Amino acid sequence: MSESPRVEELRKKHAALSAKVEEVQQAPGSDDFEIVELKKQKLRIKEEITRLTAMN
Repeated sequence: MSESPRVEELRKKHAALSAKVEEVQQAPGSDDFEIVELKKQKLRIKEEITRLTAMN
């Protein structure tokens, strides 16, 4: 069964945020606050994916 377009979109956003977190963490003088905020966004998206996929 194929995932809904919404779940696919969320997975893409989650992957993009993962890449951004990696990029920021490796930058010299990285901003811890920015990293924390990005990780919070990732968690919210992951929770939304879990909620949407549990409904199926």
